[in-house]
Amino acid sequence: MFKKFLLVRLLGIFSGFFYIRKLSRVRIFALLFSLGLGLSLTLSACSTSTSNSATTQTADQKGVVVRIGYQKAATILYSLKAKKDLEKALPGAIVKWTEFPAGPPMLEAMNAGSIDFGYTGESPPIFAQAAGNPLVYVAYDPWTPKAEAIIVPKNSPVKTVAELKGKRVAFAKGSNTNYLLVKALEKAGLKYDDIKPVTLPPPDARAAFEGNNVEAWAIWDPYLAAAVASTGARTLTDGTGLVPNRGYYLAAKSFVEKHPDTVKILLDQVKTTSDWAQKNPREVAQSLSPVLGIDAAVLEVAERRREYGVLPITDEVIAGQQQIADAFYKIKLLNKQINVKDAVWKSS
Repeated sequence: MFKKFLLVRLLGIFSGFFYIRKLSRVRIFALLFSLGLGLSLTLSACSTSTSNSATTQTADQKGVVVRIGYQKAATILYSLKAKKDLEKALPGAIVKWTEFPAGPPMLEAMNAGSIDFGYTGESPPIFAQAAGNPLVYVAYDPWTPKAEAIIVPKNSPVKTVAELKGKRVAFAKGSNTNYLLVKALEKAGLKYDDIKPVTLPPPDARAAFEGNNVEAWAIWDPYLAAAVASTGARTLTDGTGLVPNRGYYLAAKSFVEKHPDTVKILLDQVKTTSDWAQKNPREVAQSLSPVLGIDAAVLEVAERRREYGVLPITDEVIAGQQQIADAFYKIKLLNKQINVKDAVWKSS
């Protein structure tokens, strides 16, 4: 009986053991299945999220319209347009280029919502901001004080800036040379009212200068280099020691708020073109020559004396622009005081 009892107990133990093993295998399988399913769903979700992220990134450029204002004489943007590198960097986007004769009408177009991005000298954005134009500074280039000057005909009796008192001086209103003229007169002990301002765009100003309808002309490169080469004009003063003569890349505030990544790509391409232009002044001159109707050798002179760069807006740069704004307000060329810092793009 004892042996029979022992045998039954042993059989029960073994049966229980195998039942537990079987049950454990079922539970383990179920657990692994649950983990596998959960992992599969997680990977699937991550894959979908990544896919959606990539799609969103592509879609951010797809259909985006980038409208750029440029001047033929503005080396970098004109070269960027000619090389078509921006279109390659913004696949799916629509890039439109519009030509302007100078900075002020370009920024008027920006205010009207016709363009999103452009480049001008120091003064145009100051007048534009005072007029309520919702533009922002996104970068600057150093250009150079030597790239603008006040010139007189080679046979002119005028030898100094002080001798411009009562004389007719041509310049583009609201341009960088407008400020050069203000500072040069100030250094010579003259007031802005001591001269007879003749505000003309570069082509008309050159005709007036060569026709002796004005006694002096405040102008920037490459028109400066061309006038000196073709007429033998003399320089009374350039911007050295008077003005920094920086150039600014500007954008519509609404555009940078909506497409900040597009603006960053655009600035990267501008910098790439600027780096290329710095190393290839002769090639730049040759490409601009037929467009501007200026001899390539003359354009090369202008290219070699300028500085290049696409640089972030610093406190020093803002302070320089504020000084220009205050000077224009002081002589009543600006109808109200402005705070330049309010118009600086705060990119993340």
